[in-house]
Amino acid sequence: MAAESDYVPPVDDYAFLYAEAFGLDLVARATGGELSAADATEIVAGAGEFAASVLAPLETVGDRVGARLADGEVHLPEGFAEAYRAFVEAGWIAAEAPVSAGGEGMPGAVRAGLGEIWNASNAAFALCWLLTAGQIHALDAAASDELREIYLTKLVSGQWTGTMNLTEPDAGTDLGAIRTMASPRADGTWAIRGQKIFITWGDHDVAENIVHLVLARTPGAPAGARGLSLFVAPRLLVNDDGTLGERNAIQTVAIEHKLGIHGSPTCVLSYEDATGYLVGEVGGGLAGMFVMMNSARTGMGFQATGIADRAYQQASAYAAQRQQGAVLERPEGTPIAEHPDVRRLLLSMASKVFAMRALGVYVADLFDGDDTALAEFFVPVLKGWTTEDAVTVTSDAIQVHGGMGFIEETGAAQHYRDARIMPIYEGTTAIQSNDLVGRKVIRDGGTTVQRLLILVRETITALRDSDVPVAQRTAERLERAVEASRRATQAVLGFAAAPRDAHAVSVPYLMLLGTLAGGWMHALAVVAVLAHDEQSEQDAARLTLADFYGAHHLPRVHMLAETVAAGEIG
Repeated sequence: MAAESDYVPPVDDYAFLYAEAFGLDLVARATGGELSAADATEIVAGAGEFAASVLAPLETVGDRVGARLADGEVHLPEGFAEAYRAFVEAGWIAAEAPVSAGGEGMPGAVRAGLGEIWNASNAAFALCWLLTAGQIHALDAAASDELREIYLTKLVSGQWTGTMNLTEPDAGTDLGAIRTMASPRADGTWAIRGQKIFITWGDHDVAENIVHLVLARTPGAPAGARGLSLFVAPRLLVNDDGTLGERNAIQTVAIEHKLGIHGSPTCVLSYEDATGYLVGEVGGGLAGMFVMMNSARTGMGFQATGIADRAYQQASAYAAQRQQGAVLERPEGTPIAEHPDVRRLLLSMASKVFAMRALGVYVADLFDGDDTALAEFFVPVLKGWTTEDAVTVTSDAIQVHGGMGFIEETGAAQHYRDARIMPIYEGTTAIQSNDLVGRKVIRDGGTTVQRLLILVRETITALRDSDVPVAQRTAERLERAVEASRRATQAVLGFAAAPRDAHAVSVPYLMLLGTLAGGWMHALAVVAVLAHDEQSEQDAARLTLADFYGAHHLPRVHMLAETVAAGEIG
């Protein structure tokens, strides 16, 4: 069995996605020629080397040792602080931050690759980066010049880390129920009082300061989400000369004992008239926080891909050397990877991972272009579909290991435990799907979905120009899936006057579109591969994955279309 820390970054896949899969050099287009697909591939390769050597060896340590709270201070396992310093010194946070915030502004397609790699190597560690990146975007969009100078610069440099403070004991999904209060002071600051729970990386000892982005209600504000404002509240207050001062009145009450991601400290924070600074306008908190939330939701797609790929890599390595039982029509001593059902599981996992990876690159690249509507449309699909299927992939990885997969020592169980939170945090799958059907399908009359189906049909037309059997099969399967998706969309639109029906089947509809998008990604890969003058082994593998996805996963669209048409039952 491969060592638990072994991780092979998928550099070849990203080279293919950047340069070929979408019919052009995505990176050159996004950067106006300043970077090319080859440059982006080198960046991803460098990140992969860093992740495999620095972050991956700490993944199991983080899981088994976890975060520890002592005397009101959270301590991370040995090696985490050093890894974070190395991460900062290598410039990875600044590289991904937008130019407007003082960063290098890597294009979205590159950020997708980096996001997968950080999460594949060490998902618990990567959550610190993900929350900081999200806060950078939020402050860049809404903070005053003074807040940008004090806080944004430190976040971009990596000296300080960022968090998102939304959830409370009685306000989870329903942000309108938030009770934390922020009262104005004479000096222009605000006194924040209340309790926040489930705060990822809410306290730790790997960076010198932590910047909390807090949603709170102000005196006299209207009820519900419209009465929320956004505040910056640092763990350590900042003196006038920029040095760090005394600790803010924010107490770490507890850290949660979780199913997974043990190396990520999830904290209960108590604000006891803590000093905060208004971000944006009073009452404009939700709009500002949504910038961070959307960043995090896209990041969840990268996290899902990373954890799923790590689980697949370990299962594949195990199956390649494990011998158990006679393998049908194979010589004695053949490893279990050649058992028909184990091979099915491995192909299933690999085909899903590629589809997730490709869709992540596609969606991230959309945000660099002008098609904002399509980009926003895909956010809930990317977040919901990839995280749900990552749980399936990590479960299949345990199945490949057999009984050993259920034993913690193999490391297979950790991936499953780590993945299980993803369909829940940053908005459950139902939150994503309700947004999808309500705001992005019914509200625009299905216009954006129809545009998506047209794009898929263009790829089907390209496939039909080839007489290669896998291209023909892919075209036929995808055409049937498009028609089923069209019928499902019409059913959703028909529920406009019956919102319970629409919401009752919103998750199946989201999974339908995610599955269809995955098939489209494979179809694009087939078109690109068949354009080669000669087929390499890697080309053949890509065709096999596309063929498998079309036969084993794409038919799910038809089943889900039946479910969607039924609406609410009972």
